[in-house]
Amino acid sequence: MSILSDNVIPGNQGKVFETNAKEAKDLEQIQKKLLAMEGIKEVTLNQEVFPKEFTVHTSQMVPIKDIEQAVISEGFHAVTKGVIDL
Repeated sequence: MSILSDNVIPGNQGKVFETNAKEAKDLEQIQKKLLAMEGIKEVTLNQEVFPKEFTVHTSQMVPIKDIEQAVISEGFHAVTKGVIDL
């Protein structure tokens, strides 16, 4: 665990999350919830892949667990996409 793996840091690349939400309205609901959080400046949706993805861009460091909890509160799951540490 490190600052980089536990947080979304400000920058151009953002952090990609996969979700079990399937419908466009559900993804938009997640997007709205995340945009209401302090430090999140943009959430882009990618509905062309399976599982569906969204990318979070921040203006300050935001803990990944806070993003995951916000998505869980909407009835879905969010998992960061990237290399899995073994």
